[in-house]
Amino acid sequence: MTAYAPRADLSVAKPILAFAEESLAAHGLNAEEFWAGVSAIVHELAPRNAELLRRRDALQLQIDEYHRASPGIPDPAAYRAFLTEIGYLSAVPHEVRVTTTHVAPEIALCAGPQLVVPILNARFALNAANARWGSLYDALYGTDAIPHEGDLAPGAGYNPARGAAVIARGRELLDLIAPLQALEGISLNAEVPTAPEGSHAAATRYSVQDGELRVELGDFTVCALADPAALVGYTGSAESPDSILLVHHGLHAEIVIDRTGQIGSSDAAGVQDIVLEAALTTIMDLEDSVAAVDAEDKALGYRNWRGLMARTLSEEITKGGTSFTRSMAADRTYLAPGGGTVTLPGRSVLFVRNVGHLMYGDSILDREGAETPEGIVDAIMTALGALDDLRGDLANSRTPSMYIVKPKMHGPDEAAFTAELFARVEALLGLPPLTLKIGIMDEERRTSANLAASIAAAADRVAFINTGFLDRTGDEIHTSMHAGPFLPKAAIRTAPWLTAYEARNVTIGVECGLTGHAQIGKGMWAMPDLMAAMLEQKIGHVRAGASTAWVPSPTAATLHAIHYHQVDAFAARAEVSGDRSSTGTGTGTGTGTGTGAGAGAPDSLATLLQIPLAEPADLDPATVAAELENSAQSILGYVVRWIDQGVGCSKVPDINDIGLMEDRATLRISSQLLANWLLHGVITEDEIDAALVRCAAVVDRQNAADPLYEALLGAEGTTPGLAFTAARRLVLEGAAQPSGYTEPLLHELRRAKKAAQAQSR
Repeated sequence: MTAYAPRADLSVAKPILAFAEESLAAHGLNAEEFWAGVSAIVHELAPRNAELLRRRDALQLQIDEYHRASPGIPDPAAYRAFLTEIGYLSAVPHEVRVTTTHVAPEIALCAGPQLVVPILNARFALNAANARWGSLYDALYGTDAIPHEGDLAPGAGYNPARGAAVIARGRELLDLIAPLQALEGISLNAEVPTAPEGSHAAATRYSVQDGELRVELGDFTVCALADPAALVGYTGSAESPDSILLVHHGLHAEIVIDRTGQIGSSDAAGVQDIVLEAALTTIMDLEDSVAAVDAEDKALGYRNWRGLMARTLSEEITKGGTSFTRSMAADRTYLAPGGGTVTLPGRSVLFVRNVGHLMYGDSILDREGAETPEGIVDAIMTALGALDDLRGDLANSRTPSMYIVKPKMHGPDEAAFTAELFARVEALLGLPPLTLKIGIMDEERRTSANLAASIAAAADRVAFINTGFLDRTGDEIHTSMHAGPFLPKAAIRTAPWLTAYEARNVTIGVECGLTGHAQIGKGMWAMPDLMAAMLEQKIGHVRAGASTAWVPSPTAATLHAIHYHQVDAFAARAEVSGDRSSTGTGTGTGTGTGTGAGAGAPDSLATLLQIPLAEPADLDPATVAAELENSAQSILGYVVRWIDQGVGCSKVPDINDIGLMEDRATLRISSQLLANWLLHGVITEDEIDAALVRCAAVVDRQNAADPLYEALLGAEGTTPGLAFTAARRLVLEGAAQPSGYTEPLLHELRRAKKAAQAQSR
């Protein structure tokens, strides 16, 4: 039972109160004035929040009625006219110019991987914050990026053949990052003529001479860098450095030299490892990847966020019987080749993802004793937690800014509301205007269709836009729930609307001037064990002109960093968007003057609005049965950890035992698709129940090694637990859930589970 204390005319949950007042005291802020200001924000903005939600419901009701009256794929012109008439489609701004200032270079000017991590887990949060730098050798050796078959199989101990393959891949990357050029007439053996170029694969010694890198090769050739500016610094002595720091496409790579190390001792040049600058940015998540359902959960997230901002967060880790403390990495300092030193950040630049506008929480009760919008409380408390950075040395923000990703906004009115909320929080905490930057998740259909207008509503705060296929598909299904049965999930991925969605995100972002001011991002690689496939496929995000894309782990971030060396993201952006302000140097200035309306193809909005409905031939019995089984297992596998253990994001084995990263976005698409098929008679309630019972046994088996796991149907196999109930209700009640979101049901049943667990103790 949550305990409260009065503050102003509010009731504040004691875990939230303790966090807030400790933070206020640390910065000399007046608690009485703070709570009076919080009350004003809550009581003035909560009614506006509620009105925005009513507007969502009203639009959805009109769209449902339209499709009930005219099921099937609508006439494009009539459909677009209808959406315009009801206000679902907004007027396209003639010109949008993003003017966001004081943005960290990692966000505005650089391109590289981005991690998303649940902030309630301190160990995960620390690992992600420290994933700015990652071992390429470890990432290659420990994953299927190097094949696992035959002589290359990892084995119980170190496999020299596998190690050699890793080293060869590393040298190939060095040849790309820092190509060598032989110094004319210079050879360590006068009888051997010099070749015009060399390879790092033949290196026997690295040194720095007269401020330039020298690489001696096995054939006695001496090489320099083809581009001397690629050398940034070194550690150790110039004659025998411990490391060499290079830069390429704005990303750094470090050659680590240790002739006594396990690898370096057998390497001709003593190279022990290649360390890549990887996760330039990380999103600490309070939303889809966490199960935060009450004040206790939220306070933990806020405290972890403050610890990250103050660089005091640490965690005791035990591995193999050895315990150690994990904390945040220090910055990295090198000797500059021309004298002096160069210091680079040791950690990712951190965003925090607040929740959207939908959910209300028990952290603060209003003067009537009612729960208040969780997103309003998030904005206040995460900004309060960031004061250690904003009023300190700016070690995270680099500039006096805080970066807040705001998910699940529906169109420009909601973006404008968020901008107003952030301005009110700045005034509350005495922060300069425009300190709080907005990351717009382009994951709801009304935002996609009105992206330029949504950006315009926060044009002086936008620091990030990002696509999210899963949530976007979930909203696509729910918005057109009554139009007819949808294609299976795999077929939806190939439908024309998705190509238009991904392309519009980049093109509209560029036309609105995000280059030089903000990130343009792409979504998650959800298969953390399939790194070879990621290396083949995820380069497409860089070729699309995105300056960042989501990865599921620090190892994946290190491997994805390779793509940003293979392709200059800003040059690719210029090619796909026609934006000549994207110079291809990693330092685009965003000086173009676009309209924010073009989005590539002349009528890409028409393509975006094409509803991916199925034809009868698309839904043959075998296809339907496979999709039902796959979705039922996916829903159960995720929900059982969410409800029973409070795990909001984890690697969940699919029906074929392939581990997939699952969060509420994956749950939303699976539950909405089955809800749609149930509504249109493609499947029946009995078939859903039978599939859930069958798949419960599969999920139980997959979790058999977890000592905390509770069988979905109870110990006797006949008494459904709350997790099974949640999975069933998400499908059967899916058509009635607001925008198809899973949060209302998940929160209700997780709270019930926590209450039952507390009572049993």
